[in-house]
Amino acid sequence: MATEDFKLLQKVQDMMEYGYPMLNQFPKAEKFSLAQDIRHCMNNILELTITEDKKYTKKTTLESLDIENAKLQIYLRVSFRLKYISKHTYGVWEEKTVEIGKMIGGLIKSISGRPKS
Repeated sequence: MATEDFKLLQKVQDMMEYGYPMLNQFPKAEKFSLAQDIRHCMNNILELTITEDKKYTKKTTLESLDIENAKLQIYLRVSFRLKYISKHTYGVWEEKTVEIGKMIGGLIKSISGRPKS
């Protein structure tokens, strides 16, 4: 499981490294509202990923992580519709969040399928 956690952490870092420079392209009026919300969401995803890796009971943390990832996807969709990010940027960023979501889903399934001791 530690390998999966490491892969997830790496994907989250990759997504953040892509996303942070894109936030600088937002209009000045949005840098302290929508861009800040996206930044906060990405930071929460990073924190929850680290927390999930370190905790013994992971299910609630993974559920919170899944919720944050869904919020981020919605923020990105709104940003694209308001034309704050290009179609290409939206596509790449969304692809990264979908991949993270699939990994989270896989971890949730693997934990839910464990026999209780």
